Amino acid sequence: MGSSKVDLVSWEAWYTLAVVAIVVVILVRDLLPPAGAFLAAVVAVLVPEIIEPSQAFSGFSNPAPITIAALYILAGAVEKTGAVTPLVSSLFGRNGSGRVALARIAIPTTTASAFLNTTPIVTMLIPQVERWSEARGRSPSRYLMPLSFAAILGGVVTVIGTATNLVVSGLFVAEGMEPIGFFEITKVGLPMAVIGIGVIVLLAPVVIPDRRSARQEMVEDVRQYAVEMSVAPGLALDGKTVAGGRLRDLRGVFLAEIERDGDVIAPVTPDTMLHGGDLLHFFGMSDDIVDLQATPGLVSTEHHHVVELDTTRSNYFEAVVGEASPLLGKTLKEIGFRSRYQAAVIAIHRGGHQVDGKLGSIRLRLGDTLLIVADPGFRRRWKDHNHFLLIAPLGGLPPGASAGARRTGLVGLGVVLLAATGITSLIAAVLLGAVAIVMLGVLTPEEARESVNLNVVVMIAAALGLAEAMNSSGLAEAVADRVVDLFGDGSSIAVLLGVVLATTILKEFVTTNAAAVLIFPIAIATATSLGLDPRAFGMAVALTAATSFLTPIGYQTNVMVYGPGGYRFTDYLRLGGPLTLVTVATTMILVPVFWPL
Repeated sequence: MGSSKVDLVSWEAWYTLAVVAIVVVILVRDLLPPAGAFLAAVVAVLVPEIIEPSQAFSGFSNPAPITIAALYILAGAVEKTGAVTPLVSSLFGRNGSGRVALARIAIPTTTASAFLNTTPIVTMLIPQVERWSEARGRSPSRYLMPLSFAAILGGVVTVIGTATNLVVSGLFVAEGMEPIGFFEITKVGLPMAVIGIGVIVLLAPVVIPDRRSARQEMVEDVRQYAVEMSVAPGLALDGKTVAGGRLRDLRGVFLAEIERDGDVIAPVTPDTMLHGGDLLHFFGMSDDIVDLQATPGLVSTEHHHVVELDTTRSNYFEAVVGEASPLLGKTLKEIGFRSRYQAAVIAIHRGGHQVDGKLGSIRLRLGDTLLIVADPGFRRRWKDHNHFLLIAPLGGLPPGASAGARRTGLVGLGVVLLAATGITSLIAAVLLGAVAIVMLGVLTPEEARESVNLNVVVMIAAALGLAEAMNSSGLAEAVADRVVDLFGDGSSIAVLLGVVLATTILKEFVTTNAAAVLIFPIAIATATSLGLDPRAFGMAVALTAATSFLTPIGYQTNVMVYGPGGYRFTDYLRLGGPLTLVTVATTMILVPVFWPL
């Protein structure tokens, strides 16, 4: 029976399968941003008329991308105003043992992530966790991965906890079914989160090794090749620009900042004028720095290791390269980093170690952490762009809650109450909240626009179009037949397990949203072919796809802590493995209870 179904598969299904396979390869190998990959895929299935234009672009009118865009605006307000700063501060007010500290970090993080976008929460917590742990002589690696995992667990407690839930909710709507209710997923998500936190608190101190964080390693190693030189008054460099004095393109060495009369000029531009008595801070390989002493007009101060990176001026930052960054796959020289960002990279951290070699020739990868010297406004200029997943100052105190924090909190509470009580639909509630954020002056219209991650929104909308092609071409039904043949031994639980395992594997190599979109049509077709409840299968996909623990690239917050925690790729398996077993087991046990097959 199975082989006859394969024989009847149309050319449209084979063609769509090829398109999907190419998309997966592109995503796994980071050849294109996810938005570009899915848009190209939609065009590829539209040209041979596998789907109509109305189907191809139906995702742009689906509630999911619109809801996610509005939630990004709310998240932008939370990050700008520091609305969760009181919660954050309470986590670090007291000392405690490793497990007590983990519980005090994990529980509030999971709670907040159930109602707020995980990214701003983790963004605010990473630098504070680093400072708190280092002040107590502990490695940040003990806490940063648990922080990310706790935020991920919070995402499955409510429908707005993560974009993946909203994607699946939009897919339900596209199939003519009801969207996911605000607390519908809570029936399984809350037990999963509670058990997951218990696993984190119990196992993290045992399985996560002490790693030197990117911050620690780069600060310590950079000081080994930092040197201060002085401009000799009245000699060759006095009165010249940096470019005119030929200090712009030194071999293996670059001028990061100038100290003049107690003020710091950073980054240094080619047109910066040099004055006698200026103190110049250079970075480079130790052998090359020695050559500076032979430069006419420069006098060694004999102060090596002088650069103080932990300064309240906050001129030094760590920035993590994300999947949508234009830096990905390029060198600093190719991108023109200094001129483009008005900043200079003085070290690159990757996979638990600082990268050796000439910085300008190193091709940047996903999760690379850059140690940057810049003016204090660097984070403000770039934090709302997709160039970096995280920008954290190395020195100075974290900003406190601003005047708009109370308004942001009230708007967020209003959104939750409106959606949870059913007074309005979810999309109406979040759109009303986004409008209120702008009308109340918390964000300007420009700030609201910049807070929306258009790459994610476009990717989801385009991916929904590809899901339409999987259904229209018969691909979803054909793959469902193979799933039934493989797992359908008369047990509906075995078939559900097959869908859950397929989602578990795929989500760790492509984005969680992409995994949900690609598996959902197959899951629904599988359930339909066996006469089972499609909603149960769809909810299982949502719960499984939204919880990515096995790799640093599976979910955005995992990438964010990768460099700052100094982790190696395999470190995620140590704690992520047990957590993945928990999510699979909880899904398999509870989904059939609340959505009988």
